[in-house]
Amino acid sequence: MKNIEPHIEIVVAVSQNGVIGREGDMPWRLSADLKRFKALTIGKPVIMGRKTFESIGKALPNRLNIVITRDADWHADDVMRVGSIGAAVYLALAHLESAEPDPDDLEAPLPDEICIIGGGQIYAQAINMAHTLYVTHVLAEIDGDTHFPEIDENLWLEVSSEDVPKSDKDSVETRFVIYERKSAE
Repeated sequence: MKNIEPHIEIVVAVSQNGVIGREGDMPWRLSADLKRFKALTIGKPVIMGRKTFESIGKALPNRLNIVITRDADWHADDVMRVGSIGAAVYLALAHLESAEPDPDDLEAPLPDEICIIGGGQIYAQAINMAHTLYVTHVLAEIDGDTHFPEIDENLWLEVSSEDVPKSDKDSVETRFVIYERKSAE
């Protein structure tokens, strides 16, 4: 075991009124956000709830897919099922610690990030253990039934922000923001 200190990242798109989903799906179309999501998560373990997995419909390629569900009989191809956020992080950490370097690029760093990708209940459980929030702020109020926890400015520091103009492939304007957890002083 390499004894990795995992860096837990939350990756989310959230509207101005806190909505992240509606009826098991995303209530917007955001091409740039999907590209950002792929770039942030590729090669890393991703942790999600069963409903999020089912809205995606299949395992995300080139990532260890870990699905949290209390249904011990649930299974899907190319995913690992666990019963809690703690078990998911433990499994992701074991995966990172057993990773081998790329034989074609031995200088490339091994990943030490674990990505939490939804949904609402999983985000609520994971936000207190996260180190970084990668938030796509959807610049509109959207109707929905699934929400992201409030980002407490006493705990989180905005370290980067980029406005993303609406393209013909997007249903709304967005802003990409990175938040880092403030250190206890």
